[in-house]
Parts: sequence; structure tokens; C-alpha cells
Amino acid sequence: MSTIKPPNLLPGVKLDEVDAIAPEQSAQQTGPIQGQALIFWDRMDPTKKLDAIDTDQITPSEDCVSESLDTLDHRWKAGAFRHLMPDFRQRVAAGQTFVIAGDRFGIGSSREMSPAGLKAIAEEAGLNLVIVCGHTMGDIFRRNALNLGLHVVQAPEAVQDAREGDRFELDPVSRRLMNLTRQKSYEPLPLTAVEEEIRSTGGIFALGRRELAASVRRKPELVWPDPDQARTMTTTEQIVWAHRVDRSQPVRPGATLQLYADLLPASDGTAPFAIYTFERITGGKLIHPRQAAIASDHFVFTGRSADDNQTAISQEFAARHGIGKPHFARPGDGIFHLYFPEQGLIVPGAFVPGADSHSRAYGAYGAMGIGVGSTTLGFGWATGTVFCTLARQRRVVFKGQLQPWVSGKDIVLALLRRWGKALAQGMSVEFVDADRQLPMTFRNTIANMMAEAEALNGIFAQDAITTAWYAERGFSTPYPVLQPGSEAVYELDEELDLGEIRPMIARPYAPGNAHPAEEMAGERLTFDKAMIGSCTNGSYDDLLAAAQVLRAASRQGLKKATSELIVFPGSGQVKLRIEEPDPRLDGRSVAEVLRAAGAVIRESWCGPCFGQGPDALSKGQRAITTFNRNWHNRMGVGGEGFLASPAVVAASALVGYMAPPSELGLEWKPELYH
Repeated sequence: MSTIKPPNLLPGVKLDEVDAIAPEQSAQQTGPIQGQALIFWDRMDPTKKLDAIDTDQITPSEDCVSESLDTLDHRWKAGAFRHLMPDFRQRVAAGQTFVIAGDRFGIGSSREMSPAGLKAIAEEAGLNLVIVCGHTMGDIFRRNALNLGLHVVQAPEAVQDAREGDRFELDPVSRRLMNLTRQKSYEPLPLTAVEEEIRSTGGIFALGRRELAASVRRKPELVWPDPDQARTMTTTEQIVWAHRVDRSQPVRPGATLQLYADLLPASDGTAPFAIYTFERITGGKLIHPRQAAIASDHFVFTGRSADDNQTAISQEFAARHGIGKPHFARPGDGIFHLYFPEQGLIVPGAFVPGADSHSRAYGAYGAMGIGVGSTTLGFGWATGTVFCTLARQRRVVFKGQLQPWVSGKDIVLALLRRWGKALAQGMSVEFVDADRQLPMTFRNTIANMMAEAEALNGIFAQDAITTAWYAERGFSTPYPVLQPGSEAVYELDEELDLGEIRPMIARPYAPGNAHPAEEMAGERLTFDKAMIGSCTNGSYDDLLAAAQVLRAASRQGLKKATSELIVFPGSGQVKLRIEEPDPRLDGRSVAEVLRAAGAVIRESWCGPCFGQGPDALSKGQRAITTFNRNWHNRMGVGGEGFLASPAVVAASALVGYMAPPSELGLEWKPELYH
């Protein structure tokens, strides 16, 4: 049994009509590309190129809007580097077309608006843009750029040598880079064979046209490794092995493989460009989208007509193709990283490429969830497959006794702190809950924030906790129970002692900038808002944890939050459930306890996490939140976001400064708080 369905042609369409679809013609430039350097310098160290330019800085959230499929990139161009380099568009038009930056360029969100907008800015001036960065680049940005034909070059030495006014040249065939001013030549880090094919033969649209007919005639088939084969494989590698289209392809780190997808989810923010890609590949008249799921969760409660127009694109597409619940979530139904699992659409052993970086959350359920861009998703809707480059493998074994008030958020913040700026190094991360003490809520938070770790994916192999979670909900698990092989090879293998972890708070501007909450309590850091929820910590158990702290504190006289306390349930189902009595709260509901402390319960959506809607931070405001990112301007331009668990945010809301529940004098009672 498989969750992967065969292709579904539109009524009246014959296979020969699919065969006859014309290949997309794409003129490939063969002559050299020249231009002047446009350098992003680190303001803290003016001698150094700026590292970690994330996609929130490339395309701010307020500019990630497309009001129609005919005007996709208008806002993307207007907003490019709006806050980081406001005159970027003018500088490119003046010939500064070689963007020079440090390591980790394009990390973060899957927003394909970033490479598409950058490419379009150069093209409107009749020019070609080239991104030159250091050793590492955001994996989703890199794939998006290759799909779209935006030139990206990882050449650390070239970055180091570059100075203002330097002229560069790129050979688009060989990808050899030259600094003409300094008369130096550089060989970029190589692409895989498949990546080079995509780049050199017209990008993802042309590839989709070439692949469409074969994909429609191909019957999806998953073949799982037998025990002897699985013995040397990690859980991720076994999923990749089973989902290969070409069964002769070796499964090894660095290989780019075409894989069948179990589900291809998008949000209202990423769906429009995916729809554009799907229709450009298929002509819009041949086939229903394959394995498609869309959640209206990003631009739905802002009150802006432009956002309503964007959301309407997904709604019209879903209606036209008969995509209904649970595969289509309307505004308020939920954030897709919580909504789709609670609908039973994510199963252990599945391969789920989602057009959102936090699709890595599906690793909590034993699936391989990765983040992809909109064009990769549109290609997947057309063909049922995506191309994925397998990462190197690493393992983290959780051992030791979980300590009072410690949750999945504290564990992942401590892990990111330990990893430092290198983070997960782009690897796949296998998590082992050695003592079976991490509930699914904790696992969801940890896997979700492998996006912030810059891992390809993070996964907990199916165990008794996973199986019980599915059984309690009556969901089937169609695939074999996968366990990492006894001889699986991990390039990095480490243990994390849970007994050493205490409640954590991450300061701006990185989730890894985390510190023990008890230490930070001494600083008496005040804030304007306390916000609980999001795809990272918006489950029922997350909100229950906050309510338990508030209830216990109220018995000691701390009854009301000292600042705004705002709650965002992870799904509509969670929002309904928190209104029901819970015996762990003496028969009161979670919502009742939250409101008694002064909390306001909003709809289920993503907006405040990325600076949208009325709860976004204003310049100079500070918030302590359960969100997953706290980069520059992430929660609102000029605002500062701190990250913590629901229990820590609830305690902080009561005491008036950032602090753990122990600051309230609450006694830890496992029977009450677990």
C-alpha cells in the first residue's frame, strides 16, 4: 500500500495529447557575463563580507505578495533588499551585477520570490545577475536559483579577494569566474550532474516539459530495502532508497536523485508561483496536480486586499481541481505543519517536500520532510516527483533524564547553541530518543527547527511513541516500520545529555544565541508582548503547558500578565479543543485559564511569526515568543524577538521580565506538568 496516487488526467484528455506537449525553448547564453562587484559588507566588521544574508532580508515579508499570476514578480523586485540595501535595484541597473557576500547566503525561508526577484531586476535592465558567495549557501535558495537560471557561484577565495570597483566575468558554460581587475581566475564548487543538467538545459520549466509525458505513463512504485540492504542505511537513506524513480541510482551523499513524493504541500504564500510553474509545464489543460495540498495560513488575516487577492489564487486553483479538505485548508483551519499531520496526511516512511522551510517538521512523525521552493513544488505537482540531493548523515542521541520545565524548545535551542555558527552543516540529522521520553509535541519542535539548523532534514525513526500517536487517532501507517541500520554510517555522531539542559531563551538575532533562562532572569529584560503559538509550539500540549504554569502561579497571587499576552493555536482543531474542560486544569479549559490571565486568543495562522498582521512588532518593540526565528526584522521591522518555550513565555508574561517558571517559585510536579 502507498499514499502515492497515479496521475489523473483532466476529463477527455488522451495520453497522446500529453506526448504532444511542446518542449519549452530556452535560449542559453554562451558569451561571457561581465559586471561590477556589488559587495555586502558586514557593518560590525567593515573589512569582512556579510555572512548569513537570509531570505527575509532579500525579500521582506511585506513584499512576498502576488496579487495575480500575471504580476508575480512586481513586488518581489520592488522590495529586494528593502531594508538591507535600499538602492539595490538602482545599483544593479547601473551595472553592479556581481553580488558578493560571505557564507550562508540565502538561508532561511523557502521564498522563491528572492531568486526570482533578483533575476528579474537584472533582466529589466537587460543584464544578468551573478551571486558569488562563500563555502555554503542556503540549500533551498540554491536549488531555486538553479531552477530559474539565476547564476550562483560558491567561490570563497573570490569573495575574500573582492574589493569595491572590481570588475568580474563569468563564463556561463564552464562557470569559471574571473576578477578582471585583479587578473585572478576561480573554479567554483561543482554542481552535481543533475544540477548541471537543470542549469544548462533551460531550468525547471524546460525539464518539466521534457519529463511530463514519461511521468504520466509511469506507475509509482515504492520498493523498500530488505533487512540486509537496510543494515547499512540511516532512516533517511532508507526512505530515499524506496522512493527512487530510477532504481539503478546509488543512494549516497552528494547524489541528486529523482524521488516520488507522498505529499507536496504549499501555503497561500508559496502556492501562486507553484501554480504558475505547474501550468507552464502542463499547459494548464492536461492533468490535475499530483499529491497536492495547500493551506491558507500566511497572508489570511491581515485585512489587506492585496493579501486577499493572493490567497484567492490558491482557492480558485483548489476549486478548479477538486482539492478539498483535508488537502485544502481554508483560513483558520491551521498552519500546515500542524494541520496536515493532524489530518493523517503525513505518515512514517513518507517523503514530503513542502514549499516552506519548516516542512522539516514532518521528521517528528518518521517522515523525511524537506523544504523546497515553489518551482520545485510546481514540478512535483506536474510529475509526482522532485529532485533531491542526499546530504551527509549525522546522528544525535538524546540520553539522560529530562529536567523540570524542559521541553522540546529548550532541547533544540541548546542543540543549536552547541553547534554554533556551523550549525548542522547541511546534513540530514537522525534523532534517537534513547529513553523514549520525548512526546510528539517535543519532537515536532525539534524537527521543525532543523530549518534554523540549516539541515536538509531531521528525523525521529518510528518507535513506540510514534506508533501510539497514530493509533490514538485511528490513522493507518502503510509503510514498513523503519529503524536505522545497525551498521549505518554517520559522519558525525554525538550525544546530548538531557539532564544538563535547563529552560532556555534565545536572544536576537539567531536561535542559536541561546542562554539559560535562569541566568537571563537576573537581567530583568522587559518586553512589550508575549506570544505563544506558531507551527513550532502551537499544539494542544504546548498551550496546555502554558496554561498549567498560569494556573499554578495564580494560586500564588500572580494572576494577570503584565504585558500583552497573545496566543496563536497551531490549527483550528486545537483552537476548538482548548475550549474543552481538561482534568489537568481541575476541569477548566486551557482557553479559560489563558483568558483569566489576560491572554487574547487569535486565529490559527503564521503572520506574527514573520512580521505580518496587527501583532507584528513595531520599531523598538521587544517580544518573547515561542516562534522559531528571531532574525533581523523577522517579527516586524525594527523589532526584537526572543525565543523560548510556552512555559517560559507564560512565566515571563506574569513576572514582567524574561524568566523561567522557577522564578515564580513554582514547585515542579511531574504528575501535573507532564
